Amino acid sequence: MSAVKKPAQLIKSPEEIAMARAAGALAAEVLQMIAPHVKPGVSTEQLDRLCHEHIVKVQKAIPANVGYHGFPKTVCTSVNQVVCHGIPSSQKILKKGDIVNIDVAVIKDGWFGDTSRMYFVGEPGPMAKRLVNTTYEAMVAGIRQVRPGATLGDVGHAIQTVAQRDGFSVVREYCGHGIGKVYHDEPQVLHYGKPGQGLRLEAGMVFTIEPMINAGQAGTRELSDGWTVVTKDHSLSAQWEHMVAVTPEGFEVLTPWPEGTGGYPPIN
Repeated sequence: MSAVKKPAQLIKSPEEIAMARAAGALAAEVLQMIAPHVKPGVSTEQLDRLCHEHIVKVQKAIPANVGYHGFPKTVCTSVNQVVCHGIPSSQKILKKGDIVNIDVAVIKDGWFGDTSRMYFVGEPGPMAKRLVNTTYEAMVAGIRQVRPGATLGDVGHAIQTVAQRDGFSVVREYCGHGIGKVYHDEPQVLHYGKPGQGLRLEAGMVFTIEPMINAGQAGTRELSDGWTVVTKDHSLSAQWEHMVAVTPEGFEVLTPWPEGTGGYPPIN
């Protein structure tokens, strides 16, 4: 299949990638800062407030999500069966065994940084742990496909293969995206696909890879708040997200965790 023609603005200069890298580093640092606070008895509203204060007062950056298409909070907190876009609330109290995705985006000097990761609240159950670990592995598999000449279909296929290997489902309604001076830009990065299909990658492209994987079926539904997306079958869902740049040699993760990957396999 022939490559999809790309608009020229998808290619960023080394100087522009440096700006994206700086914003990405701030977003990743927020996720490190909040980690010790993710524990039983804490509300998702408390976590949101801590993230907001850190972004504004410590980083001197702008919380990108506040007011974005009307979103009322700084981060998305998606707990258990929530797939994405969970709104932090004083009524949502974390309890032992929960899994939660925190998704943060910041603006620094006009550039967006966007990343998310999973947290365990106390000790997770076996299914929850397996889902979170497989979703991380799927994200890494997708990132490792990134190089000049590869396609977005290669990325999606790698993610889908890992998820389905373990009997899990890839959410299809939501995808990764180009990012830079625009929050959600082209290209759309699907987390499923066929090798060799889709946009052909070139050095200078920057986008997110952020698979949402369900323990049950892939179906989702949006709640009446207009934001929160949950699994239709009430199964658990997990998500990880990194910003990635295509380099002449392969890829660079622009949102690396400051403390390293810890117990998770490195991305290289």
